[in-house]
Amino acid sequence: MKQKRFLMVCLGNICRSPLAEGILKHKAAAAGLDWVVESAGTNGYHTGEAPHPLSQKVARLNGVDICQQRARNFTAADLERYDHIYAMAADVITDMKRIAGKQWDPSKVDLLLNEVEAGSNQDVPDPWYGEEPGYHDVYKLIDSACDAIIMRFAQVKSQK
Repeated sequence: MKQKRFLMVCLGNICRSPLAEGILKHKAAAAGLDWVVESAGTNGYHTGEAPHPLSQKVARLNGVDICQQRARNFTAADLERYDHIYAMAADVITDMKRIAGKQWDPSKVDLLLNEVEAGSNQDVPDPWYGEEPGYHDVYKLIDSACDAIIMRFAQVKSQK
């Protein structure tokens, strides 16, 4: 069976999408799934930087290590490299469409929280300007979505 490839995308790739990458990688490994999970950002302001210290702290408190990650830019080629691309917010999808241009493939892209409640089109709030409790709230939202992704795609795997 072909290895599944997931990309998590937010604006700067230092708060939400690194958490999503770390959480889904952790859950996939625990479930024995050989998945590739990575993350990227659309604004390019933090390229090469480690995740935000509060994202790292909240992940660590939940048994997930994201300290080795480094921010990178979303590219049009990502639409070819990944099977499923999850945006943290609607404005991120808008940026992704602009960056992808003619390579845009809406069948591969969705808002992350649509995995929890299909068609809800809810954003994962950006904790960047807030205090630590906001990072814990974001972690919980992403964690629920990653549970749903594991359930959805692990069931597909077990049916084959």
